[in-house]
Amino acid sequence: MSWRNAFKEVTNSKPLFLTVYGAVLIGIVFSAVYVFSAVYSPDSALSWSLSQHAAPSSPNQTLASPSLRLGGGVMAPTSQPEIGKPKPIWKIPPPGSKMPPLETFRLTKELVQERVKDNVIVATFGNYAFMDFILTWVKHLTDLGVENLLVGAMDTKLLEALYWKGIPVFDMGSHMSTIDVGWGSQAFHKMGREKVILIDSMLPFGYELLMCDTDMVWLKNPLPYLARYPEADVLTSTDQVTPTVTDDRLDNWQQVGGAYNIGIFHWRPTDSAKKLAREWKEMLLADDKIWDQNGFNDLVHRQLGPSVDDESGLVYAYDGSLKLGLLPASIFCSGHTYFVQAMYQQLRLEPYAVHTTFQYAGTEGKRHRLREAKVFYDPPEYYDSPGGFLTFKPSIPKSLLLDGEHSLQTHFTLVNYQIKQIRTALAIASILNRTLVMPPLWCRLDRLWFPHPGILVGSMTRQPFICPLDHVFEVHTMLQALPIQEFGPGINIREYSFFDNPLMPAQVKDSWLDVQLCQEGSKNCQSNVTNTAAVLRFPRHSNEETLKKVFLPLKDVKVIQFSSMQDAFLGFTDKTVEEKFRKRVKRYVGIWCCVDKHEPGHIYYDMYWDEKPDWKPLPPQTPEDDHPHW
Repeated sequence: MSWRNAFKEVTNSKPLFLTVYGAVLIGIVFSAVYVFSAVYSPDSALSWSLSQHAAPSSPNQTLASPSLRLGGGVMAPTSQPEIGKPKPIWKIPPPGSKMPPLETFRLTKELVQERVKDNVIVATFGNYAFMDFILTWVKHLTDLGVENLLVGAMDTKLLEALYWKGIPVFDMGSHMSTIDVGWGSQAFHKMGREKVILIDSMLPFGYELLMCDTDMVWLKNPLPYLARYPEADVLTSTDQVTPTVTDDRLDNWQQVGGAYNIGIFHWRPTDSAKKLAREWKEMLLADDKIWDQNGFNDLVHRQLGPSVDDESGLVYAYDGSLKLGLLPASIFCSGHTYFVQAMYQQLRLEPYAVHTTFQYAGTEGKRHRLREAKVFYDPPEYYDSPGGFLTFKPSIPKSLLLDGEHSLQTHFTLVNYQIKQIRTALAIASILNRTLVMPPLWCRLDRLWFPHPGILVGSMTRQPFICPLDHVFEVHTMLQALPIQEFGPGINIREYSFFDNPLMPAQVKDSWLDVQLCQEGSKNCQSNVTNTAAVLRFPRHSNEETLKKVFLPLKDVKVIQFSSMQDAFLGFTDKTVEEKFRKRVKRYVGIWCCVDKHEPGHIYYDMYWDEKPDWKPLPPQTPEDDHPHW
């Protein structure tokens, strides 16, 4: 039957059927027109529902745009990411794009779902002061093939910066300062509370949450390890400094005496975990004097034991139903088990993570430690300083390293010997306006905040050991911009592993001059340069003017390496310059801590210890003596 005959029959029918047939025919006509135009018209307006958290796909568009056009045509809608296949990280928005509205970045289940893989999300958070830490954190994860991650921004400056770098970010609504808040400050404790609020907010989404501080890096994909313990409600790192296991099993909860460290912990969205997060949040909001980590430890220790079973290493904790596991400190490393003990090396294990705890120079100290370990990502200009670099081969007699007992006296004798060489190198670097690459620093004794017998009993600390720079030097002061008028020109430094870093450009390492110290007047010992391609023999006990005369013309040489700093420098010509230098570098050294049964128990290092014949490593004998040597 043709549609004309059908229409004729309808006109002779009852009004009700006329209405029904009419509506159907009109619908058919409009549907046909719509399909025809959609298929054949290149300029048709195509619209679709956009998630409020999706990034803009074309220039000059925001997430509020009803349609996305590129040039004269319509840009095809991007397909929604499949579950388990997050959008690529580091893919920056197209040139000319506008920043989406702030509400686009609000934390919702839909936003998190876009990043989830295998029901797991890996998260960190911070403010703009930790931008380079966050970039390092993300880079390590993406290099490991982990892209189911999110970063919480505590200020809009960080949020915008991460967005333009193609890093998935959400707004924490913290309205926090963009500067470094400093450990223990009021703002620091606020950051801790924000973490707890974040955990409590995300667990109801139904995803597993691996929450991390920004001052840690991943060295190995942790997700397969965490998946080995599917029954665990919470898996947490600790400050344990002695091994309880020698393989990669969970630490023995009955032997762990260190605090549970909340810088790395994994939560499953179980009722017990959500209950813990909720009570932890309420505890901190009710009393702003409670440190978030202490609050967590108090809650989970409310009940600790018995073991869940004989095999897993899990323990019932908190309310008796929470299943808790303690990540092994040998491979989920603290700043002590990684940088001081190198426990993973001694146990022949592969580390998953390192957290920059147990250090003594604030954020700068954390950054420097990661640089020493060659796991921090700096921009290219960090590796090619305009003034070039100065380095030297440290010379340490075997007796200072190995002979005698490891005592306060032998420790300070060893460290002071190195301090004197570094002082000379700092002076030459200052004169030549070069960045000093610090040597590895050897110690016989550990440094802590409390009295100890030299090393922690039961730890795997070897003696002697290469100690982090912040064990002896005030790294934050060395990198601080002190007033030039009072302290003379600043002296930039780099970590001892600088030239071994894979990011070091070849053009820097290829521009290298070795300087061999020699006795003035001996054969081929000269104070003028004739051939920089060979080793330059340079006289010992040279003064400021000689150094300038020989080395300042070599500005195109990227690296100058002295064979030794022993007797390399006679002294400054200008006494005013020397006085400013002394004033600066005296502030570069810190303390050793701590002597038992003495208050105070710390001992100050002295940059000019050799000028005091009666100098001894003793703690301050009176309150009036308790101050640095400047």
